[in-house]
Amino acid sequence: QVQLVESGGGSVQTGESLRLSCAASGYTYSSKSVAWFRQAPGKEREGVARINTYGGLRHFTYYADSVKGRFTISRDNAENTVYLQMNSLKPADTAMYYCAAGVSLTAGLRETGFDYWGQGTQVTVSS
Repeated sequence: QVQLVESGGGSVQTGESLRLSCAASGYTYSSKSVAWFRQAPGKEREGVARINTYGGLRHFTYYADSVKGRFTISRDNAENTVYLQMNSLKPADTAMYYCAAGVSLTAGLRETGFDYWGQGTQVTVSS
């Protein structure tokens, strides 16, 4: 049974950092796509960052314009975990963050092609 478990969320002040983790069980991230999405209250879910891995070695990353230069997505093959390092957090980053994984290695941050989703971890940034 495939399970994605997010962790690392919390409440921080503007300008602080958090690192989210997405650990997979029953599933390996090699040659897969993993992405982070977020949904704020009253808003649609949006893509934040995505990492596509080709042959277990080459990685391509994609970021929403709103987080470029502040967020970094990465993966640890040994731990079968994908991370989202979030720096210089803003109140606008407040949302429930979800990780998703799938075999489709398309570019961009659309939700299509992701087979598995985690339950989410809450990030709250106060001013």
